[in-house]
Amino acid sequence: MKVGVVGTGMIVRMVCPNFKDWGIEAVAVAGTPTSMDEVNELADQWGAAGRYSDYHDLMADPEVDTVYVAVPNFLHYAVSETAILAGKDVVCEKPLASNEREVAKLAALAKKHGRFLWEAVVTTRQPNFKLVRDELLPKIGTVKAVSVNYSQYSSRYDAFRAGEVLPAFDPAKAGGAIMDIGLYTLTYTLGLFGEPKSATYHANIERGIDTSGLVVMGYDGFTATNVCAKDSDGALGATIQGTDGWIKTDTGANFCGPVTFCANGGEPEVIDRSLPVMWEGEFREFRRQQESGDLEECYRQLDESLLVSRIQNTIRREAGVIFPADEA
Repeated sequence: MKVGVVGTGMIVRMVCPNFKDWGIEAVAVAGTPTSMDEVNELADQWGAAGRYSDYHDLMADPEVDTVYVAVPNFLHYAVSETAILAGKDVVCEKPLASNEREVAKLAALAKKHGRFLWEAVVTTRQPNFKLVRDELLPKIGTVKAVSVNYSQYSSRYDAFRAGEVLPAFDPAKAGGAIMDIGLYTLTYTLGLFGEPKSATYHANIERGIDTSGLVVMGYDGFTATNVCAKDSDGALGATIQGTDGWIKTDTGANFCGPVTFCANGGEPEVIDRSLPVMWEGEFREFRRQQESGDLEECYRQLDESLLVSRIQNTIRREAGVIFPADEA
């Protein structure tokens, strides 16, 4: 996998230095005319020959077979579409696009052209998530209650309160809590239990954007609640209660750290299958699929992203948070 990175922000600085350990090569970096110092800095660090001030030029680089899209949310659709049409596979940071209509269009385009399209959401590819889904859920009997909380006071919230609008809190740039950390809680819940019968989002809205909120999802026999907050800290983790036992985690729904399992009448048992680096599982999986030509599994995971996007964006709009892409 030879990757061209579009973006120079924090996420690429955390993820891309690990590429060589995972058998991936960063061969090009694209930014903007005003970010070429950052482009050259990162390219020097990674040994990437391609250095571009316009992502369209990166798409024409013959060394690039996969584009890693790591730009603000509202640009995800345009960059990913351009990459697919240029004959590249795509790893796009979450959310895959600003709404489910755009996600569906990207998915259809990838399938039409036989390209891989992955949403870089770590949750369902974490070993501890798979442990809960495949091994522990069957042991707790009939599920009766689910709660998931991912709350983290944003480093950008103070600026927002002072009147500055950064992309993380800008409706014009598809920001807000449900599009960010809320996506992880939805991915966790929907990845375990599938599509709910009902879903509502009780959002705290400031200047047209949700800074936090509570999602309530109804399933047959139980209710699942998801808290996502960028305006306050909270007790991270998930609890799943069943007739025969319970499961608990104490980390965000992205990291999926150690899992505590307890059968009725038994002693709690802690199990941890975490990888050394949070993003390792997903990128190794992307590489495996690409090298084996496993488009079937890629598209199955893409269908999961479509479900999350549909629930996420329906409840967002119903809560009154509207993006320009919704009205296009």
